[in-house]
Amino acid sequence: MSILAVLIPLSLVLLGVAIAAFIWAVRRGQFDDLETPAIDILADDSSPRNVSESPHDRHAD
Repeated sequence: MSILAVLIPLSLVLLGVAIAAFIWAVRRGQFDDLETPAIDILADDSSPRNVSESPHDRHAD
């Protein structure tokens, strides 16, 4: 029963830390734009990389 005297305050402290982290993230704008990161992966690059040779084209000297 005495373990409850430790676990309940500890859980309340952890809850407070989680709420503070959430409030900090909201104020810093982490949740402002949820659509663009999901669409960015579908966008084509504006200039494709020019690959002159592939790793298989190299010859051992």
